[in-house]
Amino acid sequence: MHMADALLSPAVGGIMWLVSAGTIAYCSHRVREESDDRTIPLMGVLGAFIFAAQMINFSIPATGSSGHLGGGLLLTILLGPWAAFLVISSVLVVQALFFADGGLLALGCNIFNLGFIPAFIVFPLIYLKILGKEPDRSRRSVAVMVSALVGLQLGPFSVVLETWLSGVSALPFTTFLLLMQPIHLGIGLMEGIVTIAVVTFIHQARPELLGILPKTASRNSFPLSALIVTFLATALLTGGVLSRFASRNPDGLEWAIAGVTKEKGVKGPELGVHGTLASLQEKTALLPDYSFSKPAEAKSAPPNPAGGERKESRERVGAGSAGVLGSLLTLALLFVTGLLLKKRITPPSCKASEDGLP
Repeated sequence: MHMADALLSPAVGGIMWLVSAGTIAYCSHRVREESDDRTIPLMGVLGAFIFAAQMINFSIPATGSSGHLGGGLLLTILLGPWAAFLVISSVLVVQALFFADGGLLALGCNIFNLGFIPAFIVFPLIYLKILGKEPDRSRRSVAVMVSALVGLQLGPFSVVLETWLSGVSALPFTTFLLLMQPIHLGIGLMEGIVTIAVVTFIHQARPELLGILPKTASRNSFPLSALIVTFLATALLTGGVLSRFASRNPDGLEWAIAGVTKEKGVKGPELGVHGTLASLQEKTALLPDYSFSKPAEAKSAPPNPAGGERKESRERVGAGSAGVLGSLLTLALLFVTGLLLKKRITPPSCKASEDGLP
């Protein structure tokens, strides 16, 4: 569901940039005021985990399409909305800058659709309402599944609306919407299943992260350091190995666009803001589309029977490399963010105490 710049006008893209940037600033303030010692490490490893998980495209049966985990709901359940929004924003920034996944003009829209909607709409209005004050395992699972399905309807609807308001492409609102919404029901179902599995694991390992034990963990809890290592190891395994076997089918957004246009994608303006940002993204992308760029000499080489196998092998190696690199870049970005957020201003009373004053 990562939007490309070709779908957006500079006006719509710019407004969504301002909305997302303002939300990032506010969330940074809230995390700075409310975080504890476990927040930043968890933000880092969960960001790496979500980056890797988003690389695993799973096929949607009988459609020729695929989908991947969004992760916004899972992050919000584990970290709360403020930290979750910062994490998903970091994941999307790394994807756009270093892997050309989602356009730079579209970055504000992607952050809003994949981060704001689950954190500030679905979580408080759907998940918490269903969860109630004394949830059991069944109620928690229902809350997660319903929230995942609703979130994967609101996000695609926002994509269609942002595209229609931009007026850059010729995608008709109704036809685009009728293709986007049903295909994302299947993706939402898988999102719910994966989120339930992770939440169930956390419920057994560290229930205080789900708000069951608000302040401290019990003596029988899974050690937090072991949990952090588990998420990081899972991220590297998923990104480095499992990503090589992800579905090659177009994702839900690409599938819907192809269903409308009968082509693989939509071509946007080549000049102005679109051209400038496309040129910038080309320079920053280390592994465009999570694969090694094809060598220049290979483009002019005559075809040979083994070419297809070598290309597929190169793509799989590139995906694995991108998975590890992206996970580590996301971890590093969130670590640096955490260090900056931890530099709090010392309250006057504390400063006076440190100086030996009453």
